[in-house]
Amino acid sequence: MKNEFKISILLASVLLFLTVSNSFSANFNPIKFVRDSLPNGLQIIYTVDKTAPVISTILHYRGGSRDEVKGKTGYAHFFEHLMFEATRDIPRATIDKMVQEAGGKLNAHTSWDETVFFFQLPANQLKLPLWIESQRMRMLKIDSVGVATQKGVVREELKMRTLNQPYGTLIQKISENMFPGSTYGWATVGFDEDLEKATIDDFKQFYDKYYQPNNACLVIAGDFNIDTAKKYVRQYFGAYQKAKESEHIGYQTNPLEKDYNETIKDTKAQVPAVFIGFRGPMLAEPDYYPVSLFMDIISSGESSRLNQRLVEKDRIAVNAAGIQLSLQYTGALILIGIGFPDKDIKDVEETLLDEVNEVISDGITDEELQKAKNIKESQFVGDKKNVLPKAESLAQYFSYYGNPSLINSQIDNYLSVTKEQVIKAAKKYFSSAKKVVLTYIPDNGTK
Repeated sequence: MKNEFKISILLASVLLFLTVSNSFSANFNPIKFVRDSLPNGLQIIYTVDKTAPVISTILHYRGGSRDEVKGKTGYAHFFEHLMFEATRDIPRATIDKMVQEAGGKLNAHTSWDETVFFFQLPANQLKLPLWIESQRMRMLKIDSVGVATQKGVVREELKMRTLNQPYGTLIQKISENMFPGSTYGWATVGFDEDLEKATIDDFKQFYDKYYQPNNACLVIAGDFNIDTAKKYVRQYFGAYQKAKESEHIGYQTNPLEKDYNETIKDTKAQVPAVFIGFRGPMLAEPDYYPVSLFMDIISSGESSRLNQRLVEKDRIAVNAAGIQLSLQYTGALILIGIGFPDKDIKDVEETLLDEVNEVISDGITDEELQKAKNIKESQFVGDKKNVLPKAESLAQYFSYYGNPSLINSQIDNYLSVTKEQVIKAAKKYFSSAKKVVLTYIPDNGTK
C-alpha cells in the first residue's frame, strides 16, 4: 500500500527534489472532462485520453484518520486493507488476482483527509474496476475471518513503521504535538491498542458512516466512451441509497501555545537527526502558494539554501531538507536535519533555524523564485501526462476545493507570486512562531 505521508520517504532516503534548471511553459492542452452525479450523491468525473489503450479509475472517499475519535484510531487505514478481502459477490482474497489476470494493477492509500483506491487496466476492462468498487462501497464483508486477517496485517505494519525503522515514532509525535486536541493529533496508522480492542460492530459503524456514495468522488480516465461509462456507473452504483450526511467534528486546530522539545533515544538510528515543526497553511489558504515556493527555495535540490549551508558549507549534516505537510484543515512546515555521528545535533538545529531566519531577513533572488516556479511547473505538467495521476488530480481538486477545473489553472496561483509575498508569508509562519522540536539520538544500548 502507498505510504500515508511523504515524511516516511524522507526517513528512508532523505531525498531532495531535483533541481530544475530549465523554464517550463505552463501552456499545455487543457484537460477536458465531464462532470456527472447520481441521485444518491455520488460524484463522477470522466476524462477521455486516447493516447494509450488504458483506463484508470480513482475512487476518492472524503474521509481519513481525521474522522476517527480517541480510543478508536486507525480505522480508516484498516479499511484500506479490508477492502481487498471479500464482498457479497467477490470471494475472499481474489480481487488482486482478478485484476492482475486482466493485465492491470491496483493499489490504495490513506491519509488524515482521504482514503483512495485506484485501478489501471487495459481499455477493454472498464467494467471490472467499476464492478469491484461498487461491491466494496456497500457490499463489503466485515466478518470475523477478514477482520482477524487484516488486523494481523495492519498491526504488523504498524510495528514495522514505528519499532523497526529509524525515527519510527516521528509521524505520531509530530501529529500529537503539532495538532493537539484535534483529530489530526494521531498518525493515520493509529494505535495498536485501539485496533486490538476494536470489534466487528465498531468497524461496521465506521464503514456505514463514511463509505457511502455521497461521500465519494469517482474519476474515470483514459481510452473509453463516456456514454458507455455512464451506463456502467448507473448499473453498478445507481441502486444505492443516499446516506445521512456525516458529521465532521474536531478538524479545527488551535494555535500552538508553547514550544515543545523532546529528545528520543533510538536503537534503530545510526546517526542523530532533528525535526523542527511549525504550523503551516491549509490547502485552500492564499498563503499556501507563497509558502510552498519558499519551502522549495530553502530545500529543493543541491543548490537549495539548507543544503548549501548545512551540507556544503558548514559540513555538519548529511542531509538538510524541508517538507510542507498540506492538509485540508491545517498544515505543517517541517525542517529536517540528518547529522554526522561526530557532530553536535544541537548545532544542526540552530543552523537550520538560523538559515531560515536569514533567508527571511535578507530576502530571495529572482533566480531562486524562478527556480521554485520552474519546479512547480514541471510537477504540474508532469501530472497531466498519464491517465492515473490525471485522474487522481481531478479527484483531489474536486474533493478539497470543489473545483476540478483547477487541474488546468492552479499553476497560475504559483506563477503570480512575488518575492515580497514569499517573504511575507514565510515570516508569518516561521518568525517568532511556536515550534515542535524532536531530536533523535542513536542508542546502542551501552552506557
